[in-house]
Amino acid sequence: QVQLVESGGGLVQAGGSLRLSCAASGRTFSRNFMGWFRQAPEKEREFVAAITWNGGITYYADSVKGRFTISRDNAKSTVYLQMNSLKVEDTAVYFCALRNTYWSGNHYQSSLYDYWGQGTQVTVSS
Repeated sequence: QVQLVESGGGLVQAGGSLRLSCAASGRTFSRNFMGWFRQAPEKEREFVAAITWNGGITYYADSVKGRFTISRDNAKSTVYLQMNSLKVEDTAVYFCALRNTYWSGNHYQSSLYDYWGQGTQVTVSS
């Protein structure tokens, strides 16, 4: 019954910015843990960022640290990914994911997430 709907993807020049949004609906545990993953062509899915239920702790892959910021607005049941200083190698399909737990252990492991969005394409051109 849980659905995640993503928006905000598109085409942007290197050095530019995009903000992705992911709205959750349905019966979710209120203190849920959410994250972002991405998958480029012919590459495996990789962890990007994650955030605790109250936004108190955030996690980032080394490749995006300092450029991307994850945040959430629980009143709107929405998580965001602000992406700045985009690089061509950031091009991928970006997925948001949700775990029905407040626990942040092994946040980088995709198999531990319970629900996934449909994915949104981000293309960075040179």
